[in-house]
Amino acid sequence: MTVRSVILGTGSALPAQRVSNAELAERVDTSDEWIVERTGIRFRHIAGPEETTGTLAADAARAALESAGIEASSIDLIVLATATPDQTFPATATRVQNALGILDCVAFDVAAVCSGFLYAVQVADSMLRAGVHRRALVIGAETFSRLLDWEDRTTCVLFGDGAGAIVLDAQDVEGAAPQGILATKLHADGRYNDLLYVDGGVSTTGTVGKLRMKGREVFRHAVTNLAAVMQESLAAAGLQPSDVDWVVPHQANARILDATARKLDLAAEKVIVTVDRHANTSAASVPLALDAAVRDGRIKRGDLLVLEAMGGGFTWGAAVVRF
Repeated sequence: MTVRSVILGTGSALPAQRVSNAELAERVDTSDEWIVERTGIRFRHIAGPEETTGTLAADAARAALESAGIEASSIDLIVLATATPDQTFPATATRVQNALGILDCVAFDVAAVCSGFLYAVQVADSMLRAGVHRRALVIGAETFSRLLDWEDRTTCVLFGDGAGAIVLDAQDVEGAAPQGILATKLHADGRYNDLLYVDGGVSTTGTVGKLRMKGREVFRHAVTNLAAVMQESLAAAGLQPSDVDWVVPHQANARILDATARKLDLAAEKVIVTVDRHANTSAASVPLALDAAVRDGRIKRGDLLVLEAMGGGFTWGAAVVRF
């Protein structure tokens, strides 16, 4: 038998405040038509003063635990992907641990921006398959609105806040189509730092800073890198694009989603799209989209999924999962 990390449940959480493009246009020089045409985004959720990355992550984790039908006390590993932690330290994962009432487990954060959830999945999967841990919460959570320059209409309209989570369980699996994480592939290339970054930091400026992006260059790299890493991860699992039931991509821009699907000759109907209602939620976007598609019945047990994302760094990655 082979040990694999099987998804027991999914969950998500969104801030109470939902902001439409029209509402955003009241404070930014933009319009609903301009945003929709270029990005596909219609709404985003913005965290209020009492909503943080940690509170959203804990709510998403509770939903995932309920979906899995298990108690929080059975979790012995929490890996939380975020670029917007509640504090510089300690890790926001420990705040989630405390909120869930887990007295002792390994808990830490992973920082890979929009690719963070894929990085967290590979880290947790490796630890489960090694036998170090048995059951993990993997979370992507962000309050990106705290990093936005609301005077920069080219970036502030693109992002939102939220959290998504999955429960992974180490199981002995067998058969021709076993459940679980079948393959993951990750990459990074620091030469492209200046195309997507935040112009602040504890050791450089002593400030949080604001998000800066050169959108056209990011778009070009995203389509090429995402198509390549999806092919790479499928090959590692011994599969073809035609075997895929659903692609669950990072929700950055509708045009990136369309272009990536075309490169792989995948039908648009196989791509889960939530960017229209959530905008780009960075590390939260893949688990948010996954949970939405599980709960509305599109993704079913036995379906073959490819999760993919690319973010600042650049970092990018993909995971092949039999749900």
